Amino acid sequence: MQQLTPDQLKSFLWDAANILRGKIDSSDYKHYILGLLFYKRLSDNFKEDYDKQVKEVGEIVAKNPDMYQGSRFFIPDGSRWEDIRNTSVNIGEKINEVFAEVTRANTPRLDGLLDKIDFNDSARLSNEVVNSLINQFSSQNLGSSVVSGDILGDAYEYMIAQFADDAGKKGGEFYTPVKIVELLVKVLDPKENESINDPAVGSGGILVTAGRVLKEKGYDPTKLQMSGQENIYNTYILSRMNMILHGYTDARIRKGDTFTEPQFITADGGLEQFDMVLANPPWNLKNWLHKTETVKGKKKVVEVEDPYNRIKYGRPPASSADWAWIQHMYASLKPNGRMGIVMDNGVLFRGSKEKAARKAFVEMDVIDTVVGMPSNLFANTGSPGCLVFISKQKPKDRKGKILFIDASNDYLEGKAQNHLREEDVQKTLATYHTFESVERYCTVADLDEIIENDYNLNISRYVDTTEPEVIVDIPEVLKELDQLEKDKAEIDQKLKGYLKELGW
Repeated sequence: MQQLTPDQLKSFLWDAANILRGKIDSSDYKHYILGLLFYKRLSDNFKEDYDKQVKEVGEIVAKNPDMYQGSRFFIPDGSRWEDIRNTSVNIGEKINEVFAEVTRANTPRLDGLLDKIDFNDSARLSNEVVNSLINQFSSQNLGSSVVSGDILGDAYEYMIAQFADDAGKKGGEFYTPVKIVELLVKVLDPKENESINDPAVGSGGILVTAGRVLKEKGYDPTKLQMSGQENIYNTYILSRMNMILHGYTDARIRKGDTFTEPQFITADGGLEQFDMVLANPPWNLKNWLHKTETVKGKKKVVEVEDPYNRIKYGRPPASSADWAWIQHMYASLKPNGRMGIVMDNGVLFRGSKEKAARKAFVEMDVIDTVVGMPSNLFANTGSPGCLVFISKQKPKDRKGKILFIDASNDYLEGKAQNHLREEDVQKTLATYHTFESVERYCTVADLDEIIENDYNLNISRYVDTTEPEVIVDIPEVLKELDQLEKDKAEIDQKLKGYLKELGW
């Protein structure tokens, strides 16, 4: 059977999305398209597996749900794709029933993924529109014999990116541009059998990219121990589906607020620790680890104690969790762990309570590199942002120093949004590894200089990007002007001669 190309699959999925365009809010229809894509993949894969099992072990054994474990899922009789396609009742109601049955048959692996999508919402989706969606998905087999896991997973991420663009600012809640993620991952350089955690996992792009980078180096990405936490339920669903479609069925994706209910806890009640922690958390998150109390008839935001002792280097204000994220991630690192975070530039220079945390991290000598990014890279903000890389055990030749990179001019300008190019990623990556100062681009600064600057990490303090002033040699300029006057007089004289010859 002929394999579907990546472009063919993307076009097919975009045609499905166009069926909903203009009928429901663009920030919502990703759940219907991606939900159907996910289920169609499971159903078509099951059909291929089932037919193969019937030939090898017989129909009775092939119908045993226990035959479908790991990366395989069991689709019960009456809940397969053809059952939806051939229904004579309300098709939205049938889809809901099928999704509930498939969930029950594969609990707990599929809990909450399909059974929370309502295709029977007549106020939002007409029966005609749902029928059109089913007809579109029925036109293409999405089984493994036609679409490889890598191609399908990449198409899923492509659709997430397109939906993020359509959703505008809301899109930034679940999607980080892929080139930023690639840079983040390639700097940390994941290896087989290492553990990686994203405490603000979104749709799972960082974890998937880590797997892809590992695979590109010739290693087995399934040996990367992936985990992540997401507080927004619909985004949490996207992430779990993303992991399964990419073949990472062992990835631990959990729902909950990272500050109030961290999900990765050890048997003794402490935070689980990882080799790598990477994230693009919501910038300037308000009222993190805080609660609202009414005191004398007035509402007041008060701090909530942190039982995990994460925020011990300086508690940020209720108005911004940025340094709280950094401290949570640092507390989640193994003794030789490394981390990378995408943050608002304010973490580099804001004072008061945030300065206390920044001062502690500088003095611990764990901040390795700070990268200033171009503006307008993200769907939900035009602010440039920065990348901060931290290592609990910096290499000997990088101790006592911090590398500052000004990558703000390395991008491709777009109409609505700017983009990093592969060459931009490679330039910053090479600069990170070289760890040398380059005039007007990067500086390796000693901690003494940073302390002298009152622990301010603003990149412009260390990387002077202004063009050098041109020194004007006045005598030489006057000499050139004098020569120009002589040349002009000579030309005027010749012109008069020509005009005289012409009788003027």
